[in-house]
Amino acid sequence: MLKVNHFKKTNCPIRLLLIKKIADVFTRNVKKAKGEVEIIAVNDQEMKELNRDYRGKNITTDVLSFAFSEDKKISSDYLGQIFISYPQIKRQAKEFKIKEKEELARMLTHGLLHLVGFDHNTKIKEQKMLKLQEKIIKKVF
Repeated sequence: MLKVNHFKKTNCPIRLLLIKKIADVFTRNVKKAKGEVEIIAVNDQEMKELNRDYRGKNITTDVLSFAFSEDKKISSDYLGQIFISYPQIKRQAKEFKIKEKEELARMLTHGLLHLVGFDHNTKIKEQKMLKLQEKIIKKVF
């Protein structure tokens, strides 16, 4: 079971009901999905600063995940933090011609997958991660 704490540092219409639904579907589909997660909605400037400071990329992005225990040496129920740039989500939803809440759910799911150890640094890992991500999104909607 995932325990989700949600914080808004920017105007973001994300609803707790949607977050809980995503967490529930995620938990049923990902065995490692146990623990506590913080979700923080930020603006483009804050996301750009995070992306610059932690990834060396001086641009905004949609989602960043920070796992508490990436090296698996620390045992904790705290999985980590997910930062979401709602302005970027809005732009992407418009670009992909989908609803904002679907893009938000997709990026939240993407961030959760990173927190439990999924990555897309190879083509095979990317395909596996994106397939599971889209399976979860289909079940949410």
